[in-house]
Amino acid sequence: MASTTSRKARVLVVDDEASARQGMQLLLSQEGYDVALAANGREALDILSERPCDVVITDLKMPEMDGIALLGAVREKHPSMPVIVITAFGDVSSAVGAMRAGAEHYLVKPVDFDELSVALERCLERSSLRHEAENLRRQVQDKVGGVGGLLGASPAMQKVYKLARQVASARATVLLTGESGTGKGELARAIHQMGPRTSAPFVTLHCAALAEGVLESELFGHEKGAFTGADRRRPGRFEQANGGTLFLDEVGEIPASIQVKLLRVLQERSFERVGGNETIRTDVRLLAATNKDLAKEVAEGRFREDLYYRLNVVHITVPPLRARGNDVMLLANHFLQRFAQENGKGIEAFTDRAIATLLGHRWPGNVRELENAIERSVVLCDGPMIDAPDLPLEPTPASRLGIAIPGSTMAEIERYAILTTLDAVGGSTTKAAEMLDLSVRTIQYRLHEYGRAPKERVGNKGSDKTG
Repeated sequence: MASTTSRKARVLVVDDEASARQGMQLLLSQEGYDVALAANGREALDILSERPCDVVITDLKMPEMDGIALLGAVREKHPSMPVIVITAFGDVSSAVGAMRAGAEHYLVKPVDFDELSVALERCLERSSLRHEAENLRRQVQDKVGGVGGLLGASPAMQKVYKLARQVASARATVLLTGESGTGKGELARAIHQMGPRTSAPFVTLHCAALAEGVLESELFGHEKGAFTGADRRRPGRFEQANGGTLFLDEVGEIPASIQVKLLRVLQERSFERVGGNETIRTDVRLLAATNKDLAKEVAEGRFREDLYYRLNVVHITVPPLRARGNDVMLLANHFLQRFAQENGKGIEAFTDRAIATLLGHRWPGNVRELENAIERSVVLCDGPMIDAPDLPLEPTPASRLGIAIPGSTMAEIERYAILTTLDAVGGSTTKAAEMLDLSVRTIQYRLHEYGRAPKERVGNKGSDKTG
C-alpha cells in the first residue's frame, strides 16, 4: 500500500531530467502515491512551502541547487520530513555525505523500484511512529496539564489529578499512599506548585533514611552544644519550610518518640529545637507519604492513632503502574524522547515486540523502574527502534502474555492478539485471520490503525505478508 495512513502519501520527486521525473511519477502513481514533481531544489522548496509532503526523493547532481543543499534546507524548515537521495554509480561518497547530513536512505542509479518501494515504506512507517508518539504526548499534555510534570491519561490517574487540584489551595494535611516508585514525591510537589504557597519553599525529608536522633534534629533543628558535634545552632526542616510546604516521605517509619513531637507541631503549630527552650511558631503545610498501610500499623500498635488522623485529613492513593493501562506507553514514549535527546541518539520508537513486553511486565518498581529501564535501553540500543531484547526486563508470566490484565483495554488486548499472531505466522494476514476468526479485511483495517499497513493489495495474488 502507498501509505501507513488512511490517506494517500504525498511524495515529492526532484530530478533535473524530465524522463526520470516522469518515469518515477508513473510508477509511484500506480502504487497509489500522490506525486509532485520538481526540476531542481529551488522549485522543490517552493512546492514544499505551499503544501508539505510525506517524503522527498531527490537526485544529488542538479543545477541551481543540488540535492545536498536541498537536503539542508528541508532539514531546517521541515526537520521531521524524510529525504531519500539518488546518486549515480561510482559517486557513493556523496550519498554517504548525504546520510550524515540527515537523509533517510540512498539509492544508486539505475534505481531498483522494489528497493525504492521498501525505502518509501520504511520512511512512512517511521514518520507514522513519530506522529503517533507526538499525538500521545499531546494527549498527555491535554489531560494532565497543570499537574506539575506528572504524566498519565488513565482513569485511575485522572482521579488522582482531580483530588490533587481540589486540595491544592487548602491548608489541610494530605496523606499520599501507594507502592514505592509510583510518584508520590512528584505528586506532593505538584500539589505545592498548584497552591497559594508556590513561591514559598518546598522542603522534603526522607524519614526512613535517618536514625532517631538525627531525624529529630533534621525536623526541629538543634542549639549549639545540644549534643557532641553540635558546634552551632542549626534550623530544622520546619523552620526551613516556614510559609511553605514540608513533605515527609515514608512517614510510617518515624519512631514513636518522634511521633509525639510531630503530633504537637500539627496541633499547636509550635516546637522547640533540640537542646533549646525557645518555642518557635511555624506556618507549614504538611504533606506526608508512605508505602505502608498506616491503619494496619495503628491497629498493631506501631503508629499513633491520633497522629494518623491528623495526617489523614485528605487521603490520595497513587495507583501502581500495572493498574494504569496504556499509561505505560505514554510514560515509555516520554522517557524515550527525553533520554534519546540527552544521549544524542536517533531512536524514535518501540517495536511491536517491545510494546508487548512493556505492556506485559508487572512493574514491581513502578514508574521508577520503567524510567530506569528506558534509560538503559536508550544507552545500549544501536538501531532506530528499541526492540524487546534491548529492554532489561526479566521474563514474567505477564510479560510472556504481553498484556496487563487488569489494566488493559479491549482495544489494547485486540492489538496485541493481532500483532503477535501475525508475527507467529510469518506476517500472513490470511493465516492470522483464520486463527483469530476474523476477516482479512478486518485485520488489514486494524493494521492501518496501528500504523502497520500490510504490503499486499486487495485482489492481488501472491504474498500476503504485512509490512
